[in-house]
Amino acid sequence: MQYAEPIDRLIKALSRLPGVGEKSATRIALFILNSRNEYADELAASVAGLKEKVALCSGCMTFSDADPCRICANPARDAHTICVVSDFKDMVAIEGMGGYRGSYHVLHGNLAPLKGVGPDEIRIKELLGRVEADGVKEVILATGFDPEGESTSVYLARLLKPCGVKITRIASGIPVGSFVEYMDGATLGRAMEGRKEVVA
Repeated sequence: MQYAEPIDRLIKALSRLPGVGEKSATRIALFILNSRNEYADELAASVAGLKEKVALCSGCMTFSDADPCRICANPARDAHTICVVSDFKDMVAIEGMGGYRGSYHVLHGNLAPLKGVGPDEIRIKELLGRVEADGVKEVILATGFDPEGESTSVYLARLLKPCGVKITRIASGIPVGSFVEYMDGATLGRAMEGRKEVVA
């Protein structure tokens, strides 16, 4: 169906969002069109404000409306421990888990040479600067376990080794509530490698 040009333009813009196809974009656009003007104004102002008021924290490179961000500015956080994550969503997941009281470093991607993403395209230089300047004692590598996350983790470990900091990698293995019989070989292998002594 041929829509009016402003509707079509909005549909095309919305369909570029991750996880939003043309049908979903059409439903969202029509929802906005059928909503009250106040909602459309609030949505437009929110999107504009996002780009105007949110920037990268100069410390951990996360998205923030303050510099330093609330985590970096919190004196109760351990600035000597840095958890390195691939993107903002990973940081949110770890923070939502509760219990981690260190700081973060957001790379904004993983190394992916076939996609043209090298060390200069993600925030590795800033991480090295923090480790060298801030008296960091431990760097936790919390990138994913896909090939790109793994290669990024290995690259960072090699790069950080001369800095004399403790380098750890988050564990992987069998998820809680799962059955061994349903696990693939790679997952079982990681679980075996990461086994810990049971203290009775």
